[in-house]
Amino acid sequence: MKKRTIAITVLITAQFMDLVDTTITNVALPAIQKDLDTTDAALEWIMAGYLLAFAVLLITGGRMGDIFGRRTMFLVGVAGFGLASAWASAVDSGELLVVARVVQGAFAGVMVPQVLSSVQVMYEPAERGKIYGLIGAISALGSVVGLIVGGWMVTADIFGLAWRSIFLVNVPVCVLLLAAASFFVPNSRSDHPLKLDILGVILAAGAVFLVEFPLIDGRLADWAPWIWGMLAAAPVVTVVFVLQQRAKMRRDGSSLLPMQLFANHGFRSGLVVQILFWMANGSYMIALGYYLQIALDFTPLATGLTIFAMTVGSMVITPAGAPLAKKFGKHVIFAGGLIQAAAFVWAIWTIHDQGTGLTGWDLALALGTSGAGMVLLIVPLLDEALRTVPPTDAGAASGTFTTFQQVGYSLGVAVAGVIFFNTAGDHPTFGTLNTAVTRALWVTVAAFALSGLFALLMPKLRPHDPVTGAKGTEAEPVAASH
Repeated sequence: MKKRTIAITVLITAQFMDLVDTTITNVALPAIQKDLDTTDAALEWIMAGYLLAFAVLLITGGRMGDIFGRRTMFLVGVAGFGLASAWASAVDSGELLVVARVVQGAFAGVMVPQVLSSVQVMYEPAERGKIYGLIGAISALGSVVGLIVGGWMVTADIFGLAWRSIFLVNVPVCVLLLAAASFFVPNSRSDHPLKLDILGVILAAGAVFLVEFPLIDGRLADWAPWIWGMLAAAPVVTVVFVLQQRAKMRRDGSSLLPMQLFANHGFRSGLVVQILFWMANGSYMIALGYYLQIALDFTPLATGLTIFAMTVGSMVITPAGAPLAKKFGKHVIFAGGLIQAAAFVWAIWTIHDQGTGLTGWDLALALGTSGAGMVLLIVPLLDEALRTVPPTDAGAASGTFTTFQQVGYSLGVAVAGVIFFNTAGDHPTFGTLNTAVTRALWVTVAAFALSGLFALLMPKLRPHDPVTGAKGTEAEPVAASH
């Protein structure tokens, strides 16, 4: 086996592990809450904290690899991820689990960017297409494996560890990755790396935190004045962040976000679609996953298999996704958004109609239809958004898209979570939980519908434009979805 084949296997395995950890907790939340006697807000932070830490460090993690060496930072990320996973498996309170998940997400933000950066060094341009395709396929598989394997591990109660096994399993994997990466992954660096923007990271994290903390913890704080004060401060910090980014760009061209791209209509409108789409995904994950287990006594495995119907639907439509995207461009994104919105209206009706008799099979067609719509939206989105972006900026643009993906997902968790848990109440009954999941899933419907509608604001497809890139030049491949 060639050295670089082992290296790319190590790198893809690390990204796969991160993707599994993004969804593996979704089906374990009720078990975690019961075992640790934790609050609803803590459950939301267990999901959102990981995503936020990953999002704000993703671009910085990539720059650290450019400066200090990609293998070096990959090893740091893997080691930290493994230690944080071990910590998460051993905590005795919800608050400590939240902290462990934030640390885990932060090290993932250091680990994952080194994957695509290393591919650029290890493979010639003509070879990269197959590798990026493999990474994309593994990315899609990771989310599914997280739901099903996580559900199986919690349900089977392996070694009596229950939910703790979903974190502990990362430790031996990380040990193997550390050993293999030390020998086989090249320690490449950038010849002209951008500087770190630590202040930008702090301001960006602060702006998002000032929105998400009040949404998630507001009910526990009885919506005290300081909660509203945090919400009021969020736009102020956002403005300060934008001003700081512009000044940083003028000074040395190394702002956290590529501010010049926000003047690009295609990129800007595509970013709005991206945020709304991932808000929808975050919202149904927390609401539906929790409802099925608490209200209907689904096992974690049954919950994962129910949501797996979306993957089946996406697999059926995938062969048609690229041809349709090439021919109809943004109109396929529009259709994908509306199909997913309609599918969740169908799911809401089914949940209401079946009541306590609801089974996973009852939701299969609705969720499968949503999966088909997901392919129609996500396949052309990045290509359409990056069509008018100069090829030299494509890497920065795709990194920004991935960052906003995580922010959108965590915002969906926060918004749907506050609606769901507020409606369910402190002592939920089947009636209050049924109402709660219905209201929370309307957030999903609205976000999917708006993602489709905003796609119509993207630039029109011109016949002489290629699918990726502008002026006859293909853009660099984008980062794999997280």
